[in-house]
Amino acid sequence: MQKLEAEVIYPVGLHARPAARFVKVAKGFSSEIRVRNLTRDGEFVNAKSLARVVKIAVAQHQKVSITAEGEDEDAAIRALEEFLSNTAENQQ
Repeated sequence: MQKLEAEVIYPVGLHARPAARFVKVAKGFSSEIRVRNLTRDGEFVNAKSLARVVKIAVAQHQKVSITAEGEDEDAAIRALEEFLSNTAENQQ
């Protein structure tokens, strides 16, 4: 299992378009990917479900924890880390 902790820097957090793009990245991998809002001490949810990702209400500057488990877990974590760190490119 691979893990990542990151700060969400999107102005709207993981809501609407950024959340949809986050889910799209997660769906590109066969691994089980889960995300939780660390700042609000939330529970892990399926990162491939837009409804669940929006429901954890991650606002700008809050931290998330992401886990990936499966045959492509390393690539999944790297892709999600890249997504979260390239905010300006992904807001369009």
